[in-house]
Amino acid sequence: MKLLVLSFLLLISLSNSTLAQGGGHSLYGDMKVDESKATGVTRLSYDVILYNLNRTVIARQPVTSNGRYRFNNLSSGVYDLVVESENIEVARIRVELVAPLATDLRQDIDLELRATDSSSKKPVSISVDDYYQRAPANQKLFERAQAATDKKKYLEAEGLFNELVTNDPKDFQAWSELGTVYLVEQKLPEAEKAYSTAIDIRPKFYLGLMNLGRLRMMEKNYEGAIEPLTAAVNVNLASADANYYLGEAYLQIKKGSKAVGYLNQAIKLDPVGKADAHLRLATLYNAVGMKDKAAIEYEEFLKKKPDYHDAKKLRDYIEANKPKN
Repeated sequence: MKLLVLSFLLLISLSNSTLAQGGGHSLYGDMKVDESKATGVTRLSYDVILYNLNRTVIARQPVTSNGRYRFNNLSSGVYDLVVESENIEVARIRVELVAPLATDLRQDIDLELRATDSSSKKPVSISVDDYYQRAPANQKLFERAQAATDKKKYLEAEGLFNELVTNDPKDFQAWSELGTVYLVEQKLPEAEKAYSTAIDIRPKFYLGLMNLGRLRMMEKNYEGAIEPLTAAVNVNLASADANYYLGEAYLQIKKGSKAVGYLNQAIKLDPVGKADAHLRLATLYNAVGMKDKAAIEYEEFLKKKPDYHDAKKLRDYIEANKPKN
């Protein structure tokens, strides 16, 4: 008798991709399912469910293998994005919609479906790189801390997360959540220490690596941001965010030759969401006198964002510098 084992890599996106066209936030993404190792067994669709931190279902959508989901008109806050197969949870991703303006956030999900021989009576086995099993009491504490964060009771959340990491110093997720609370409270040294602790415990924890890298970017510690962002790219090659921020970090320390590859990769992975990478490349090319290449980047940017506020200025630059055929 063969049973199904779902193992999957979560592609966690940390930044908003584009300004939304309507009211409220939108959350969307592609769900790619590799079924090549599930001999003779496939799934026609999965359920993608959005919960708030009180475990209330906000929305639910059936999504086919290699399909796309989208949730519109979402309020700012922290949510759990859950994937279910035959009423069994196989993935859970924390997403934050906290930007001051309505935005679109892209969050892709990769699943790998395998068929395996099993002599045990367990129907399903799940393996997740960033999954952490807590004791029941600590799980309740974690949920209380998440709920406090969602309600913007940050001092309460800080106390609860601190209690949790005291109870279990190896809970890397709790350390990362504590770092985010500190960040909101503008306690930047404490936030950096919490994020660093999370990735010391779990060196391939993508969310922790991205959080630490972005925090150091905020502090203008671009040299310090390169190490965690490089690790984030290595953990998740398909992350447009990780490539974008790593490219920006290299750009800021004037290592343009290294920045180019990562910025171009960010565009390749998310052509519209990372359209701003064209602007960064244009700035680089212009600074070194390669105005023809800068003009091409500006032109590509305007194809994706024709309503840019300085569009006329960019078009004038393109007209003056674009290579003549």
